[in-house]
Amino acid sequence: MILGIAVAIIALTVPLSGGSLARLADVRFRRVGLIAASLAIQVLIISVIPGRIPAWLAAALYVVSYGLAAAFVWANRRIPWLWLVASGGLSNLIAIGANGGVMPASPGALAAAGRPLHSAQFRNSTDVANAHLRFLGDVFAVPSGWPLANVFSIGDVVLMLGSALLLHTICQTRPTRWYTRAHRPGRIPSSTRPPTDLSTFLS
Repeated sequence: MILGIAVAIIALTVPLSGGSLARLADVRFRRVGLIAASLAIQVLIISVIPGRIPAWLAAALYVVSYGLAAAFVWANRRIPWLWLVASGGLSNLIAIGANGGVMPASPGALAAAGRPLHSAQFRNSTDVANAHLRFLGDVFAVPSGWPLANVFSIGDVVLMLGSALLLHTICQTRPTRWYTRAHRPGRIPSSTRPPTDLSTFLS
């Protein structure tokens, strides 16, 4: 939920930076059904039927949802910055896979966000005893009392950074247009251009 809202906020920065979200219509994403299925599975097990299916099945479906997302990324690997989005997702998947299908969260982060340490129902992020690769887990928090209070991981941060770069590049915001012009192949930086004025050259 928090990631979806964060992406929506990033999208709002595009027109504020002189870009056009309409350019997204020109991008032809392949295998869209894969990412749609991935999101549907996560919404189902986290928000719709938590506790109504065995925890092992919910954990397995959670891992499957990441696998579907990975397949979508591979099918669209030529889209700029999607590799960075995928890197964040892969970081999360490694942490989840190493802990039986659950994202390990630090007790301190859970307490700061006002979330319980343990629950009888399946939670995609919770305190895991003797967690593996805990540093890849949800070790950061949006504090309780703030909008969208929750825990998040370094993978989530990388994923959001990749999403921002992807959207701003495709939608051609002012910063990305400037960067493209400044790094155009064959362009000579102004500080290194040879003088064109003969008097300047001879002085």
